Amino acid sequence: MPIPTISDFETVARRFEEVWKFPNCIDAIDGKHCKIKCPALSGSMYFNYKKIFSIVLQRVADDHYKFLFVDVGGFGKQSDGGTFKASDLGKLLERKELNVPGEKCLPRSDVKVPHVFIADEAYPLREYLMKPFSQKTVGEAEDVYNTRLSSARKTIECEFGILYAKWRILSGCIETSPESADQQIKAACILRNIIIDIDGWSPSVSDIPPVPAEANLQPLGRSRNSASNRAKEVRNCFKAYFVNNV
Repeated sequence: MPIPTISDFETVARRFEEVWKFPNCIDAIDGKHCKIKCPALSGSMYFNYKKIFSIVLQRVADDHYKFLFVDVGGFGKQSDGGTFKASDLGKLLERKELNVPGEKCLPRSDVKVPHVFIADEAYPLREYLMKPFSQKTVGEAEDVYNTRLSSARKTIECEFGILYAKWRILSGCIETSPESADQQIKAACILRNIIIDIDGWSPSVSDIPPVPAEANLQPLGRSRNSASNRAKEVRNCFKAYFVNNV
């Protein structure tokens, strides 16, 4: 998967704004635990909070349900924030080495904010990574923000449905070594992109098969990472924009 250029991200951002009404959004990110058999002599490294052995599939999808980044092989015992921080994507973002467009004013506004990825509550809040407000402190304005973010994140949730429907190896325990499981999951993701390139299939959300509850794709745990004041400021800017542009 070639690393996207600034132009690629700008194209995705325009489509996210047009379709999901979320400006300056350059992709959705999510992760899942993929169940594997207990590796020999691995101790508790692969044993996760769901009490199963797993490796983590973390990926980024654009608004056309295509993978732009895939990171496979995180230990099941790692925290959500730890998995993201240890991933190549997390390192590139933290070091500001990814080809991300610069800050841009929100539509019909003089408020300038960064281009951001969007994620669920399992991820840390960062200047470049927006997540929902906690349900414990949510008010009317926060609820508007959470709803808009949740709608835009449908792209990544739908991609899991497509991936599960195409490759049922993800429906059960992968009975191979962790190294082999990594390669099989990566192959499924790359094949999914090839199918999109050849067929140009971009289904509507209503066409996406749901992922069954028993599928071998378990969500990550909630993040407990502290956020910087700048990250909170950026999220509040998006919140104010959505409240005034419902």
